[in-house]
Amino acid sequence: MKQFLSREGEEMGRLFEKIVTAIDFSENSDCAFEYALTLAAKFESELTVMHVINEPVDLRGFYVPHISFEQLEKEIEHGAVKMMEEFCSTRMGSFSNYKTAIVTGVPYDEIIRKADEVGASLIVLGTHGRTGLDHLIFGSTAERVVRSASCPVMTIKLPPA
Repeated sequence: MKQFLSREGEEMGRLFEKIVTAIDFSENSDCAFEYALTLAAKFESELTVMHVINEPVDLRGFYVPHISFEQLEKEIEHGAVKMMEEFCSTRMGSFSNYKTAIVTGVPYDEIIRKADEVGASLIVLGTHGRTGLDHLIFGSTAERVVRSASCPVMTIKLPPA
């Protein structure tokens, strides 16, 4: 394990001992994941890759043919598990010091909760770069995590095409 020293020569411990990254299977989160994986490999960190299933709108009382609300939730979770398995099997390469988590809830709350739970020393997130009305209405998960997390947060913007 790599140890780091401050400018004054004092031991700082392990930098980025535990890294959390959240993916939504978008191009933005793929880019952020690459940063998280590179840092985890470089600093011999434990990497937690998580996906948050947005808390579904309660559809009880509405007519949704052929499927119950509970069955819909199960199918969404099953699909997310399969996507995570495929994502990790194709993206991790030889890196093996990782865990995965699939949770349901409000993304920024769940990311902060998971980071606190694992004792993360860094969170790495992609940002969609919403501006104007979109930003006002939808807000920014990354921005909310930056404001509330108890550890540093690295946000990654997609490079220009």
